[in-house]
Amino acid sequence: MNVFWFIPTHGDSRYLGTSEGARTANFDYFRQIAVAADTLGYEGVLLPTGRSCEDAWVVASSLIGATQKLKFLVAIRPGLTSPALAARMAATFDRLSNGRLLINVVTGGDSVELEGDGVFTSHDERYEITDEFLHIWRQILDASHRNESIDFIGKHLRSKGGRSLYPPVQNPHPPLWFGGSSPAAHAIAGTHIDTYLTWGEPLEDVEKKLIDIRKRAADQGRTMKFGIRLHVIVRETSDEAWAAADKLISKLDDETIARAQAAFSKMDSEGQRRMAALHGGRRDKLEVAPNLWAGVGLVRGGAGTALVGNPQEVADRMKEYAELGIETFILSGYPHLEESYRFAELVFPLLPRAQREQVSGPLSGPFGEIVGNHYLPKTSQS
Repeated sequence: MNVFWFIPTHGDSRYLGTSEGARTANFDYFRQIAVAADTLGYEGVLLPTGRSCEDAWVVASSLIGATQKLKFLVAIRPGLTSPALAARMAATFDRLSNGRLLINVVTGGDSVELEGDGVFTSHDERYEITDEFLHIWRQILDASHRNESIDFIGKHLRSKGGRSLYPPVQNPHPPLWFGGSSPAAHAIAGTHIDTYLTWGEPLEDVEKKLIDIRKRAADQGRTMKFGIRLHVIVRETSDEAWAAADKLISKLDDETIARAQAAFSKMDSEGQRRMAALHGGRRDKLEVAPNLWAGVGLVRGGAGTALVGNPQEVADRMKEYAELGIETFILSGYPHLEESYRFAELVFPLLPRAQREQVSGPLSGPFGEIVGNHYLPKTSQS
């Protein structure tokens, strides 16, 4: 089981939907979270994309030198950049980070945002462009290891003599990750993607998606990996966790919820529609499955559900997703710095995951504060 964390380049807070408890989203804060994730043993971090965020490539590049092993899941946006430019950016980042780049393919589902960026295509046309984009992107990076160029002629995109003179460290290219719930998105996943990402839905809904995508990949002689994007609210007791969930939206007023839901309703994203359907904009039925809470989605686009509970409950729910085939969990919590520590301390010991190598010595693992200037504190097993 791999666990990633999240860099909140669109802002962070102790309360959703209000400036109260808000934090300045700047380089120092992003670096604190990245260093925490790296030292705590998270395998990687996701950086969001869109006009509500700082640019993911610039932020991720700025964090390479602050981290040692942390991988960066960074978005490419078919239709916003050319595939050749995106390929060269990926190769450079992968070389400078020594193979720590993962690619998040984001087609986009917010027509208002896309039109502001100059994209005026329909939902299915965007996925046609994504398909051609990925054909070119993959071919250029594959060919870069042989110092060759490629030609491609498609319905929307063309490349004549496309090439990258500097190949990425990862061969043939950094792994492609992708999420999408429409049939067009599933077709892209089956054709191109290494790891398919789903947002946190009830188990039966996730299972149906995974079954369909596995079949699409198998039809093309491919196999897939799977991941899930969730928030998490974990406390030492279940009561404390649910109280923290209530507190997170305690400053949120109905007008703000209505404005957010109105904005989401204009999107043509099937995934966003499914997120909104879990709660319908209402506060009274937010636990949509055992320990799965949809309160974040009242005002936040994209991933809108959180695992809520004590450490064992959260670990058990994660294992249930893992039994469906989920290998990677991309998590976040408010505020992101403190919650990265809280989750690692409370839940990591309960998960079947490969621990990072520890520095040898008596203080190489969790030990707390030295007692009486001489003694290590007792462990929970002693």
